[in-house]
Amino acid sequence: MQKKRYLLPVVLLLFISCKKEKTVPVLNTSNYFDILNEKFTGDLAYETTSFVEKYWRVVGNTGFNKSVYKIAEELEKSGFVKEDSAASNDVLTYRIEKRSLKKPTWESVNASVKIVGEEMPLLQHSTNRNLIALNSYSTPKEGVNAEVVYVKDLKKIKDLDVKGKIVFAETSPHSIFNQAIVKGGALGLITYSNPKYLQPQKNTTSIQFRTIPLNEEVKSWAIAMSYKAKEKLKEELLKGKVSLNVAIETNIYPSEELTIIADIKGNKFPKERLVFSAHIQESGANDNATGVGVALEMATLTAELIKNNIFVPNRTLTFLWGDEIISTNRYVKEDSIRAKDIKWGISLDMVGEDTQKTGGTFLIEKMPDPSAIWTRGNDKHTEWGGRKMKLEEMTPHYLNDFLIDKFKEQGKRTNWVVNTNPFEGGSDHVPFLKRNIPSVLFWHFTDQFYHTDNDRIDKVSQKTLKNVGVASLASAYTLLNADGVTAKTILQDIEKVAISRLQEEKKQSEIALKKGDSLSTQLSIISAWKDWYINSTKTTLDVVKGSTKHQEYIKEVSEKIDSLSSKISEELTRIKTN
Repeated sequence: MQKKRYLLPVVLLLFISCKKEKTVPVLNTSNYFDILNEKFTGDLAYETTSFVEKYWRVVGNTGFNKSVYKIAEELEKSGFVKEDSAASNDVLTYRIEKRSLKKPTWESVNASVKIVGEEMPLLQHSTNRNLIALNSYSTPKEGVNAEVVYVKDLKKIKDLDVKGKIVFAETSPHSIFNQAIVKGGALGLITYSNPKYLQPQKNTTSIQFRTIPLNEEVKSWAIAMSYKAKEKLKEELLKGKVSLNVAIETNIYPSEELTIIADIKGNKFPKERLVFSAHIQESGANDNATGVGVALEMATLTAELIKNNIFVPNRTLTFLWGDEIISTNRYVKEDSIRAKDIKWGISLDMVGEDTQKTGGTFLIEKMPDPSAIWTRGNDKHTEWGGRKMKLEEMTPHYLNDFLIDKFKEQGKRTNWVVNTNPFEGGSDHVPFLKRNIPSVLFWHFTDQFYHTDNDRIDKVSQKTLKNVGVASLASAYTLLNADGVTAKTILQDIEKVAISRLQEEKKQSEIALKKGDSLSTQLSIISAWKDWYINSTKTTLDVVKGSTKHQEYIKEVSEKIDSLSSKISEELTRIKTN
């Protein structure tokens, strides 16, 4: 009896200790969202956004470079090692590429604009850090005084005597710099050109940043105005002659271009890779400190999951931070061997918005599909706008609908709105697409603070940062470890969305025919979508090379899409002829 009495507590302790031990969850397609929603907090993404947005970032300047080294510091904390000192078996590596800049860098320091005779500044740097146009030179410390010449008709500027004066015009300073400054001898420019989507009569103090050519001979400057300042100056000009005192301090100096690249090496196919690109330069928080921050937390969380044996990527995951388009373009061009194995490229740009404050919605800008030619139904271009494309510019691929599906899943889980827009361009997805690498853009629009000095940290949502980070990683992990099962699943999804799209286009075509549009145009639209999706099915072979079985699946799905397309075309023809 005594033996049993002493033995029982020991057994109980062993049972309790075993029960306390947690089994390490292994990431797979069934639990990506569950585990990532638990692990990705958005803390580092928000903290990094807050750090980066303090600076007006131009490639090579203080704020840009501090942002690069902040990224490097966090990468090292999470286990990344410098590439030049890494061992062959190191999975987590990074490098900072340095190149001399051909032109000097620029940074704003301080500025004020006063109407001569008034005490209160019309504009000042402490409240409007975008008032100095990029590439402006400093004035003397005490500033310069000069008469303002209001140019209403820009065509007449060449006939006006503006020498030694300040030209005021409602246009971009870049467009009149040569005529007013170089040819006309104007002392400087003061301009206003905020677009309507910024709601300038509501956001009266916003200034959207502007640029002038860097001219080392005239060493001139330009001031960008808010709606409030513009109205005040116009009001004073109605009373008579107005002179301004403009004091500007900037730094212009030789520097180097920094690009930071982090690689998480794949276990089975290390040459094949997915690349996330986030540009550092810009003046705001959402644009694009948020992209920088989300990418950094994605990289560091992946490192943590790998170190804890929770995730093993089969392909390489790369993160690139640099100068918008330029750094990404170089990455996909400078090494042709590396470039041919880049399977997917994704741009993270303006990805953390508090849409209650900024307006708009989160968007996935699709690779060029027929909605960029015929934009109708639920497809809508943003206020950024996009040119009408041609059929030969289409890039059929499964990536569009694959990512939309993944992001919609996160949207359902967290009541987060996810929308799409047809291809428009203008960010880091473009260099990938130009090299025939499948690529999309994650962003927000319309944003009433876009490129303005009111794009600050208070317009950023940590919840949005988390949603984008989780959905991006769930998508990336699925692609990195994609196999035959993944390819078949993607193929099944293509079939569903192709059927849905063709049915929607049929509805839109019926509406168009009732309005008198031509049958040939409607048949062209149906045919274009059919071809786009049939060609998209073939791209699923990129993860199951040489699989005869998968080629049979592709044939089956393609035949279903083709059959539906033929039926729709027949029905539209019948409607038109009856």
